[in-house]
Amino acid sequence: MNGEHLYRVATTWTGDRGTGTSGYRDYDRAVTIEIAGKPVLEASADRPFRGDPAKWNPEDLLVSALSECHLLSYLHACVTLGVVVVGYTDEAEGRMVLDGRGGGAFTEVVLRPRVVVADAAMRDEAHRAHTLAHEWCFIANSVNFPVRHEATIEVAS
Repeated sequence: MNGEHLYRVATTWTGDRGTGTSGYRDYDRAVTIEIAGKPVLEASADRPFRGDPAKWNPEDLLVSALSECHLLSYLHACVTLGVVVVGYTDEAEGRMVLDGRGGGAFTEVVLRPRVVVADAAMRDEAHRAHTLAHEWCFIANSVNFPVRHEATIEVAS
């Protein structure tokens, strides 16, 4: 499947409290993210940056995108390797370091998938599928920091 794919997102700042950005504390960090045909996503900055902790922030979305991309790539890898997955959860964690000048960067994301396979004979291939998933994940291939996975494979009882 070669080719190019285009993704369109409309992001709108909704945090004007009547005086715009007249001061650092004078505006809300509220944002809506819209994609045609999908529910509107209410977003904000993270709490340390004067955002609403009840809303999704860019850092949450980045770690979520990496986790979901690995999951979907992993399921595909398992199908190609003959591994039957019957359960998958991930407790992903991203580490961001501030640079002291108002910016910063992610230094790594660690995925901790817990996979349940149908048969014990599938364990080795289930582990191998994580390597393939990492190679195939579009999002992991697009970031400039390490994305590691610490997988656990269990067998359905």
